[in-house]
Amino acid sequence: MTETTKIQAARQEYADWCSAIGIDSLEKLDEVLAGGGAVDLINLCEARQERKYAGAADAIYWLRHRARIVMISGPSSSGKTSSALRIAMQCKVLGAKPKVIELDNYFVPREKTPRDENGEYDFESLGAMDIESLNSDLCALLAGKEATIPKFDFKAGRSTPGEKMHLEEGDILFMEGIHALNPALTPSINRRNLFRIYISALSALPGGEKVHHSTTDKRLLRRIVRDNRTRGISPEDNILRWPSVRIGETRNIFPFEENADLVFNSSTLYDIPLLRYYAEPLLYGIAESSPAHAKALSLLEYMSHVRALKPSEIAVIPPTSIMREFIGGQTL
Repeated sequence: MTETTKIQAARQEYADWCSAIGIDSLEKLDEVLAGGGAVDLINLCEARQERKYAGAADAIYWLRHRARIVMISGPSSSGKTSSALRIAMQCKVLGAKPKVIELDNYFVPREKTPRDENGEYDFESLGAMDIESLNSDLCALLAGKEATIPKFDFKAGRSTPGEKMHLEEGDILFMEGIHALNPALTPSINRRNLFRIYISALSALPGGEKVHHSTTDKRLLRRIVRDNRTRGISPEDNILRWPSVRIGETRNIFPFEENADLVFNSSTLYDIPLLRYYAEPLLYGIAESSPAHAKALSLLEYMSHVRALKPSEIAVIPPTSIMREFIGGQTL
């Protein structure tokens, strides 16, 4: 008998919930939207997410006396940043005091950064992380000592001393990054001192030629919408970069997903109708001559089975929603 993985269990739990509320297929979802039920659906999805954030915080709080470090990882555009902030907020509700260490400040000096097969700096490699300094600081913090957290200067390619930190009673340390679930990142830290969370956009509704909310395509659409708005990266460039992103995920993230103590599903039933509103015009703008055109057509087909949300419906999405990380208007 094949053992169910944590990812499969999380996906099945979501499918069961979709079935329980009567939206167990693409066709049912589109019927709800056509019948003017988008606002109620958005509110229902957000209420479910809030319960999930609170549940994650409860699990962290229950173990707070021994597991004082929360490590969060997941593939690109899963909503890790928003989820980490929402979980931290729920921990505050319980009386805990979250503190954050940005793993990006623990890069090795540029000259020690490994290179990939093309001779380019491989910043996603575990070898790009200053594991020794990170573990030294974490050990000091867990021992009640003060640590000076480095600040990495990306322009200069090296770290400088940053702010001093120590963990007081009730403090919980949050760290988010692609290697956060890899035991090789924290070899000096007792596993009992860590609470690990894996975040991804997991869901499945039958309909169309693909399983609706295919994790990979949905994350790419999120990335296209966000990066066009905030990072000046065109939809074409994002599509062309995506294979490289996927290679990095396969190498550095997916092998360690089962190390998670908790799997958080960042999907909502309204995300594809929402993303269609923003992504469709961007994808139609990719020229037929572009090497990204075929993938753009595939994404358009993927979204075509459900109608786009209307601006009046989008307006009700709360400013703390995970989807605001991608479309804007977030207040976290």
